[in-house]
Amino acid sequence: MASHRPFRFSVQATTASSGAEWRELARRVEGAGYSALHLADHYVTPAVPSKTGGRPSQELAAMPAMAMAAAVTETLHIGCRVFCVDYHLPAVLAKSAATLDLLSDGRLELGLGAGWTQSEYAAMGVPFDAAGVRIERLSEVIALVKAQFSGEEIAMSGHHVNVSGYRGVGETDAHRPPIMIGGGSPRVLKLAGREADIVSFNFNNRAGVVGPDGVRSSMAGAMDDKIAWVREGAGDRFDQIELEIGAYFTVVTDQAAGMAAAMASRFGLEPDEMIEHPNALIGSVDEIVERLLARRERYGFSYVSVSSANLDVFAPVVAQLTGR
Repeated sequence: MASHRPFRFSVQATTASSGAEWRELARRVEGAGYSALHLADHYVTPAVPSKTGGRPSQELAAMPAMAMAAAVTETLHIGCRVFCVDYHLPAVLAKSAATLDLLSDGRLELGLGAGWTQSEYAAMGVPFDAAGVRIERLSEVIALVKAQFSGEEIAMSGHHVNVSGYRGVGETDAHRPPIMIGGGSPRVLKLAGREADIVSFNFNNRAGVVGPDGVRSSMAGAMDDKIAWVREGAGDRFDQIELEIGAYFTVVTDQAAGMAAAMASRFGLEPDEMIEHPNALIGSVDEIVERLLARRERYGFSYVSVSSANLDVFAPVVAQLTGR
């Protein structure tokens, strides 16, 4: 288990009906004491909604929305959980990240992932390579991002990233933004252990879709395995890594048992399994606080993300635990 880091929290948002609404959301997130506002790197909303919840509608592209959020706040970190490297030209992604970090005065958290949404790849006309190929590409993009901030001439010749003859002008490694690597498979999490500053734990969505199998891949016992994979990749640097998890199934309620039973039936789980699922926070404010303390003790999670729909109702948890 990692040494105990102080808690911090983020909000993940994907939609806004206007610029004014988005700017106000960013200010509300900052004002409520959250550490960061994250987007997601999706561009296509499924024509048929998933019966198990699936991913939310994504009406905002991450880069411009992050820039606007940074412009109207002072301390709020900005990020994306996580950029799919297959959707971006690597050199442009690295330079765009450096620009966002510069213009936000060092408030960028750069999330990177290998991609998983097969239907979105198809809709966008992007080849959906085998998982091993996508993870290899992710590894090379991570190396490019780190080179972008080295201040030295960039020269990379890999299977997927081939760039040379320039440097990240003005950037230095001392100011490199933290890199968040997200995923749920052994290979991605071992890579995250080797390379990430923040590891974001997700389902193992090797099937390319969200479904009950993916949800079950992150149950309590399975999460122990995921932590072990990160530890294996990290070696002696494990305690330097911040562990983050999305609380996708968050309900602040005094009727936890009934809510857990209803939610569990969607995924073929028992109610107690739903309550203990690492991606679920179901209960009163005090119950959720105690559960997060217990999960930090077991897994090391100190960084928790909730959806924008829970921004206000979850704020009392943020007030109790931030910095603790």
